[in-house]
Amino acid sequence: MPRRILVIGAGFAGLAAATSLADKGYDVTILEKNSMPGGRARVFQAEGFTFDMGPSWYWMPDVFETYFARFGKKPSDYYNLVRLDPSYSVIFSPDEAVNLPAGLENLEALFEQMEPGSGLKLREFLKQASYKYDVGMNNFVWKPSRSVTEFLSLKLLYDVTRLDVFQSFATHVRKFFKAPRLLEIVEFPVLFLGATPENTPAMYSLMNYAEMAMGTWYPMGGMHEIVKAMVSVAEEKGVKILLNQAVLKIDVVKNQAQRVVTNDGIFEGDVVVAGADYNHVETALVNDEHRNYDDAYWSKRVMAPSSLLFYLGVNKRIPKLQHHNLFFDENFALHAQEIYETPRWPTKPLFYASAPSKTDPSVAPEGCENLFLLIPVAPDLVDDDATRERYFGLLMDRLEAYVGEDVRNYIVFKRSYAHSDFKNDYNAFRGNAYGLANTLRQTALLKPSLKNKRVNNLFYTGQLTVPGPGVPPSLISGLVVADEIAKEFP
Repeated sequence: MPRRILVIGAGFAGLAAATSLADKGYDVTILEKNSMPGGRARVFQAEGFTFDMGPSWYWMPDVFETYFARFGKKPSDYYNLVRLDPSYSVIFSPDEAVNLPAGLENLEALFEQMEPGSGLKLREFLKQASYKYDVGMNNFVWKPSRSVTEFLSLKLLYDVTRLDVFQSFATHVRKFFKAPRLLEIVEFPVLFLGATPENTPAMYSLMNYAEMAMGTWYPMGGMHEIVKAMVSVAEEKGVKILLNQAVLKIDVVKNQAQRVVTNDGIFEGDVVVAGADYNHVETALVNDEHRNYDDAYWSKRVMAPSSLLFYLGVNKRIPKLQHHNLFFDENFALHAQEIYETPRWPTKPLFYASAPSKTDPSVAPEGCENLFLLIPVAPDLVDDDATRERYFGLLMDRLEAYVGEDVRNYIVFKRSYAHSDFKNDYNAFRGNAYGLANTLRQTALLKPSLKNKRVNNLFYTGQLTVPGPGVPPSLISGLVVADEIAKEFP
């Protein structure tokens, strides 16, 4: 009789772990708190609009190809992927915007126009970033990071020296570019990693390679199409996905997790994989004596940002917007400081506006625009209605100033989402949206362990453990933990 695996949470990591384990012959059941799978990548419909609730950037297409290939599939078996061109637009003022073109030749030409000589420097920057991507995404992120011995090889030590682990991202990029506009464009991806460019390792230029060289893509129908594809593969492999199952407790007997208690029943298993929020599992689902880490440990964790989100249905088109729009019309350094160094609601925030209806007519009624607005903000803030409305007004003032037309009076649907919602829906530690910050002291072996040290058959997966936050890393996290379970519980 195959071993029974209970997976808590049907986000990307939970689905990946469950599918991989079922593919290896285990009897796998997922217990999902919400009414649909996907975790932060859930979806909802309103007034004829379809809104992705979380991830909206499709980067690193090779990771998705690798994932589905494990099960003899391709992404194209499930969804139609299109490359965006321009990849995104960066708005510096109501009168100044830069569209980042797809294709390195066009991108080099743009950089050259913005700073003479920077076209060739971009080529060299991306050459180095390509190496970091290759080593980082094809080697380091697949390490379970349970022992230092995983990293003790001459090849890895050589790779570490070339990854610029101990140099800051800010220092690194200034070796190539001087123009303030270019620096903001190149530094933008690290805004979501959990530290300022000055405190982020230079190895994360691999994100620039993913963005610029590999491209920005979009699955027609929306990001939830990835979830639907993963669910389809999981169920084909025999995974049982039970919804509306809020886990209340993990019963541990003699250092073995034997039962998972939900609001709807009791489930027994031989191994438990927690794809739910790591801190929540530690503080609410197991007894103190079975925790990996105490409160003092968690209080010292540096978190990536949370977010204030607005989902808007607009009953007209907005020609000036692209699919992805970055509003960098305020001070980048000040906003980063107010996220990471002096956490507070930002004075003059940068923000992101996505209009997927530019690419995909299925997500909005004809003649309408689907808008998704996001402000990255510090975690653990109080997000009352008055605060949300104040920032909504601020965003709309700047959005309307850029597009040159009224938008507010054409909004037929509006929903906001912030810290308290992340806590209610995902039990998110400190209301985080993106997990742990990718700082040097929270990398690899220094992240929360993927296995419980006191409960022999309890494992963790997702954005608070290895390899880190983001959709591709979460997919990898699920596959890594499945491989570890297969080694220990064949």
